[in-house]
Amino acid sequence: MLSKLGKMDIAFQSDKIELKNKELINLDKFVIDFTSILNKEKIKYVIVSGYISILFGRNRHSEDVDIIVQKIDFKRFERLWLKLYNKYECIITSDVEDAYNYYLLENTAIRFAKKETFIPNIEFKFPKIEVDRWTLEERKKLLINNHEIYISPLEIQIPYKLFLGSEKDIEDAKFIYNLFKDNMDIELLDDFNNKFKTMDLFNRFIK
Repeated sequence: MLSKLGKMDIAFQSDKIELKNKELINLDKFVIDFTSILNKEKIKYVIVSGYISILFGRNRHSEDVDIIVQKIDFKRFERLWLKLYNKYECIITSDVEDAYNYYLLENTAIRFAKKETFIPNIEFKFPKIEVDRWTLEERKKLLINNHEIYISPLEIQIPYKLFLGSEKDIEDAKFIYNLFKDNMDIELLDDFNNKFKTMDLFNRFIK
């Protein structure tokens, strides 16, 4: 299905979403550049939370992008660290072993930003709970002007934002639902609303 948002065309297919003619903002360029390194290293990841609504055209500010990354061993992480080091630095710790052993393996996120900057930054974490693992396994391919990234399924994104519950998060959920309501698996959406106990919020603010 092809729809239009401003000058941007959105093509929704069962296996991917395509954004064509998107005018890239600086945050888009930052995400595309960072994830291109993950793609080259064949490391599985999924983008979740606030950036997704911004990606589809919601006009709001964000200083970070949340990414869940498959749990990799230290050798692969160290290789990724060295690849990132050409442009990025970890703003939590400068020690690769600390980043892996005392943060990631302890279910604590680390953050990467362009060198000599703090924002925007990537919040980088391993899957922590079953919902994280499901989101990573069921990630959706997205092509932005032919650049490949992977995002959370929209059916979980909406209940999750409602679960967070701030005005900004509710507006994010409403924006995504209104844009993609004709393309989503409503049964799956309902399942996650029940799981997150957000059905009342969904009925009150979104539907």
